[in-house]
Amino acid sequence: MEQHVAPTGADESTRAGAPGPGPGEPRQPNPGDVRRRIPRTDVLLRDPRLAEAAARLGPAAVKAAIRQAQERARHGTVPPERVPETAVALLPDTAGGLRPVINATGVLLHTNLGRAPLSAAARQAVAEAAGPTDVELDLATGVRARRGRSALAALQDRVPDAGAVHVVNNGAAALVLAATALAAGREIVISRGEMVEIGDGFRLPDLLVSTGARLREVGTTNRTTAADYAAAIGPDTGFVLKVHPSNFRVTGFTRAAGVSELAALGAPVVVDIGSGLLAPHPALPEEPDAGTALRAGAALVAASGDKLLGGPQCGLLLGRRDLVRTLARHPLARALRVDKLTLAALEATLTGPPTPTATGLTADPDRLMTRARTLAAALAAEGADARAVETAATVGGGGAPGVDLPSAALSLPEPYAHVLRTGRTPVVGRLEGGRCLLDLRTVPEEDDDRLAHAVRSAARPAAEGRA
Repeated sequence: MEQHVAPTGADESTRAGAPGPGPGEPRQPNPGDVRRRIPRTDVLLRDPRLAEAAARLGPAAVKAAIRQAQERARHGTVPPERVPETAVALLPDTAGGLRPVINATGVLLHTNLGRAPLSAAARQAVAEAAGPTDVELDLATGVRARRGRSALAALQDRVPDAGAVHVVNNGAAALVLAATALAAGREIVISRGEMVEIGDGFRLPDLLVSTGARLREVGTTNRTTAADYAAAIGPDTGFVLKVHPSNFRVTGFTRAAGVSELAALGAPVVVDIGSGLLAPHPALPEEPDAGTALRAGAALVAASGDKLLGGPQCGLLLGRRDLVRTLARHPLARALRVDKLTLAALEATLTGPPTPTATGLTADPDRLMTRARTLAAALAAEGADARAVETAATVGGGGAPGVDLPSAALSLPEPYAHVLRTGRTPVVGRLEGGRCLLDLRTVPEEDDDRLAHAVRSAARPAAEGRA
């Protein structure tokens, strides 16, 4: 039996047997089909706004925004004539996937938010260093020069007790380089109370053993004396490692040997201070700092640059000239070196104005409350359930555990938390007592208007979430 198959692309009426267009006759559009009025991609790409965005963000990002806008029109959530404007609104701010957020968590150094925010001076330095720079070139002579020499000089100026300094790509890398260069195949003497987990499942003992060093554990979880270290030091000792437990506290019946006690035992003492404080800070009297450790006899101090220093992610190594040179010339140092953008940000952090971290650490609680009341009053006048409340912020980032910083927050209904976090300008707060708190100690005062705008934009969706 002969079968008749509708040609590919035939519409439903033709396949159902209804008469279709005759040979040579144009197919008539269905005026009721909204999808036929959706602008084509090639037409949208000629829109000046989208053409400019393609040059700035790349064509892939623009085409993705166009597809989303067209899809919304197909589902009837956007009129076809609004597709161009919708595509423009869906464009990302940058070509990268990272989104700037307002940190209103009350955690100064929030690891999930990238820890220390860079100062305006550091951001400018990064932008200027993005092109060709003299990172390893002496412009006066035209010959190769020491990499990042001005940043290293700035670091040594800030820590005059160090005979030399070196920079690697993070704090863990600083310890790995020290262990590899000074103790591979030898022993590192360490207290059992200082064998910490540094986050995301990474444990310090595992990190050190991976370098080929052996750990010689001494003392107990809560008490380790200088005599414990002395009994373990021998010909196989690479160095004694003292680690500041910067993300927890042990209280009660405790004892820990000081740096000066350990330095008197003869073996090199490497001190990991963790949080990156270069000198004592009045707000954190119990937090160890690099200068004090070096004056107490530490041969080498390791620290992070993106914590209390307030700079970019990097690891700082400060100490005896001979040891630092050994580390800097080790083959592993090449794999751990920092790029020019980090060097630029670090130098600007060290030589520039106070960082956002320093400003947040010393913020006046009364001024924070004044800001909270001003924001709450303005938003309440517009019908929002906004209140100013006292609260406590923390340092975070593995620094100053147990230290509370008096603060003030804007208190909103709980549904605001999700809406603010997923908004055009993401705002990350915290939930406490069934309310969304936006802690102002971690919000620069110049961002108060942006914060208020974000809350206003979230008001209706948050209200619908409560309904």
